[in-house]
Amino acid sequence: MNKRAKTPCIGVCSTGIGDVVCRGCKRFAHEVIDWNSYTEVQKQLVVDRLDDFLVTIVSHKITIFDEAKLLSQLEYQQINVDKDLSPSRWVYELLRVGAAQIQDTSVYGFEINPQWQRFSLEDLKQFLDQDFYTLSSAHYERYIAPNHS
Repeated sequence: MNKRAKTPCIGVCSTGIGDVVCRGCKRFAHEVIDWNSYTEVQKQLVVDRLDDFLVTIVSHKITIFDEAKLLSQLEYQQINVDKDLSPSRWVYELLRVGAAQIQDTSVYGFEINPQWQRFSLEDLKQFLDQDFYTLSSAHYERYIAPNHS
């Protein structure tokens, strides 16, 4: 069975205004432009890179202690996530769409790491998004920009 890589697009593309890294999905401009011509393997490599970035970023600020509870709450809240991706991606998506509505993170199967507990979930959502963008941009600058014309 070949699984199809789902587009990371969240409908907030900034590559059309000249960004080399999309502020929405964090793909590179050429990946956004060429996405439909990519093979499933190429698409999956992009999705895996983004997911790996989120594992690094989210785990620094958040501990997921119950993946089943997290997934159950996402389904209850009707937040679609790719179950093949990491729970870090699930938390990121949850906060992206609903940080302001969450009162008790333990209900969702995660907790904020001690050094980040002084911040609101809205603040954490912004920090995660900025870290994700920064990591994607650094990756682009280090590995793509010197070779991509």
